[in-house]
Amino acid sequence: MTPEQELELEQPTNSDSTSEEPATSEQENIPTLDEILASSMIQEDTKPATLPEDPSSPLQAEDASSEASQSSNTGLISYKDALPNIIHVLPLSNRPFFPHQIIPLVVESGPWAETVKAIANSPQKIIGLILSKKDNVNDVQTEDFHLMGTACRLHRIAQAEDKLQIVVEGLERFRIEDWVSSQRPFVVRASFHPETRYDHVEEIKPYVLAVINTIKELLPLNPLYNEELRFFLERFGIEEPSPLADFAASLTTSTKEELQDILDTTHILKRLEKVLLLLNKELQLAKAQVEIRKQVEEKMQNQQRDFFLREQLKVIQKELGIEKDDRTTEIDRFRKRLSELKVPEAAQKRIDDEIEKMSMLEVGSAEYAVTRNYLDWLTLMPWGKHSEDKLDLPHAREVLDADHEGLEDVKDRIMEFLAVGKLKGSINGTILLLVGPPGVGKTSIGRSIANTVGRTFYRFSVGGIHDEAEIKGHRRTYIGAMPGKFIQSMKEVEHANPVIMLDEIDKIGANYRGDPASALLEVLDPEQNVDFLDHYLDVRFDLSKVLFICTANQQDTIPAPLLDRMEVIKLSGYLASEKLKIAKKHLVKKQLDKSGLQADQILLPDDCLAKIIEDYAREAGVRSLEKRIGTITRKAARKFLEGATLPIAVTPDNLNDYLGKPLFENEKAIKGVGVVTGLAWTPMGGATLSIEAICVHKYTRGFKLTGQLGDIMKESAEIAYGYVISQGETFGVDKNYFENAFVHLHVPAGATPKDGPSAGITMASSLLSLAKGQAVDKIMAMTGELTLTGQVLPVGGIREKVIAARRVKIYDLILPEANRRDFDDLPGYVREGVNVQFVKEYGEVAKLLW
Repeated sequence: MTPEQELELEQPTNSDSTSEEPATSEQENIPTLDEILASSMIQEDTKPATLPEDPSSPLQAEDASSEASQSSNTGLISYKDALPNIIHVLPLSNRPFFPHQIIPLVVESGPWAETVKAIANSPQKIIGLILSKKDNVNDVQTEDFHLMGTACRLHRIAQAEDKLQIVVEGLERFRIEDWVSSQRPFVVRASFHPETRYDHVEEIKPYVLAVINTIKELLPLNPLYNEELRFFLERFGIEEPSPLADFAASLTTSTKEELQDILDTTHILKRLEKVLLLLNKELQLAKAQVEIRKQVEEKMQNQQRDFFLREQLKVIQKELGIEKDDRTTEIDRFRKRLSELKVPEAAQKRIDDEIEKMSMLEVGSAEYAVTRNYLDWLTLMPWGKHSEDKLDLPHAREVLDADHEGLEDVKDRIMEFLAVGKLKGSINGTILLLVGPPGVGKTSIGRSIANTVGRTFYRFSVGGIHDEAEIKGHRRTYIGAMPGKFIQSMKEVEHANPVIMLDEIDKIGANYRGDPASALLEVLDPEQNVDFLDHYLDVRFDLSKVLFICTANQQDTIPAPLLDRMEVIKLSGYLASEKLKIAKKHLVKKQLDKSGLQADQILLPDDCLAKIIEDYAREAGVRSLEKRIGTITRKAARKFLEGATLPIAVTPDNLNDYLGKPLFENEKAIKGVGVVTGLAWTPMGGATLSIEAICVHKYTRGFKLTGQLGDIMKESAEIAYGYVISQGETFGVDKNYFENAFVHLHVPAGATPKDGPSAGITMASSLLSLAKGQAVDKIMAMTGELTLTGQVLPVGGIREKVIAARRVKIYDLILPEANRRDFDDLPGYVREGVNVQFVKEYGEVAKLLW
């Protein structure tokens, strides 16, 4: 069968004779759908029936068949009465097909051409349409078919490309009794369920009327139903409830399983009940759709109304001479901003040029939007606007003392800085760098400085920044371009002399996008930032009045040129006594406010706070201490809600119930042969190290290092090892000791990375103790860099190291002579009770130890 060939099947006049006229031409023999429908109107026998006296008994197809066989005594026989028991079947994928429907179907030519051809060549052209349980009907098996389907008569076949278009008319229900052919073409043995006509059956009428009324309600909501209902009423009446039920079900958008259930139901009352449920669901769905459509239309009408009213308002304003378009309004707004500023001449010229350019651009153009945004930024800059500095030194000291406990040296340095500013009349061109461990109050000190001098405070973190455009902005040629962070801060603070804090400046990065640290050189140079040029703004802006405060945990990772532009103020860790004061004065109150408790509802005595500091929060800052206090207050709040007796007392004895087991054990200095205590600096503050050395064996000479040591610390160990070997006899060591000794030097804790030269004299003392076979006379903590000639060089972090020694109750220290000034600069409460021996060369260290 070619795509151009069509087969027209003419309806027979009785069940015994069929006629098939050959197709003469494509134009003459293809009937229209109306002609097919008209030719399908055949007089059918109707069989009056009544429902069984027992309403609960189903109206089965067998009863209808028997009645049909007994009452069929007329001369005219309908083709329905002579349907063959053996029929070919086709699967349907979307929804079942109901009797009395006439619709065109499209099937795949490849798998179903043979089936359609067999049907077309059969005497009665009968085909069975059955819903498939699978969505893909091209690979169905016999078990994929539902049992109930609709017997149809084939009226027309046409092929278009790889599809077959067929027109079928539904006749009546049938059930599969057996499979004659379980392969394509599928053939089944069918039992039919003829329709029954119900005259004067009162039980059916209420259902029929309910179905008809529901359909009437659906008609205004969906006009597509009108034509289908008109066509149905031309063929059937309300005295035929079975076609009505099937027709009503076919109108709905129910699932194929629900529609198949209707097809499976042969009992008319049950079928009408199910159809009524589907119709009501369809009615509710249609009403919801209408409501949604109504809301959308109302919204659109309101928008259109607003648009027309605005357009009318513009016309009225234009007629009255008071109309301003959007462009004029924007330009007037920019000029109003400029009238309150002192814009430099170069910037004013650029603004005037951009305003003139904007006045000639179309409002809807992309260039207009770019120019408007650019002018918006230019006119929002605080040109010439400065806040007045409040350089009241007594007040400044009060603010610093109220906000921070301890840190006297830092406060004194800030007071000196403010005093110089007061003498000069202003604070200009100053860049401060606050260096210290986490949690010591660097950010809060910067905020306190801003409050002291009465300036606006703005903070942003530069840690992890890899793109220099974050500092100097993007060029306006890029879509979505923005100024850099400094220009953005100027817009937000609305003054040209704020306090800007650059947090985590030691963690700034660099990659292929640029080097932000290099871009900061211009910003943080008092000689250059007077004419700072942002790539987006593209005009010079004066940053020389800004007070820059940077924070860092360590100086080592800050580029030297950048560090050279800053004035460094070091913040060391707090002592336990300082932490206790901070907790009582600030942290407890802050956490009580967060938890919703009152001060009289919980008791946190000093000895409990001291235990928290000692066992749970030994770091240099107070951040961890604040977290522990917060944990206690949250658990106390829960106990309060559970009805605990007030006040809730937290004591050293029940502290474990709130915080668990202590995180730190009491550090004790280890004493023994080859064991010496050293002092180290870490980003978290100072720490003590018990460096250990042993002789593993004397089979061969060797030296092994463990403890995650960095390159510099490994070099210090090699220097100490070489120095002790070369000068061992001077210190009473057997000259042959190291000839065959395999020495192992370990620096606990092994999981903590360590680096730096400050452990040189400590490692040399550990090796010397091992070689002499003699422990040190008394526990002393030491720090200092050692050279190959035995010179002791200065190291950093003296304050942190002294605090670490006090924490473990070691008060005898050995420090390099060159660090005497650093020790003398420490506050008196840190130096109190500490006995320090200053040394220039290692020989002095050995005399102090033995």
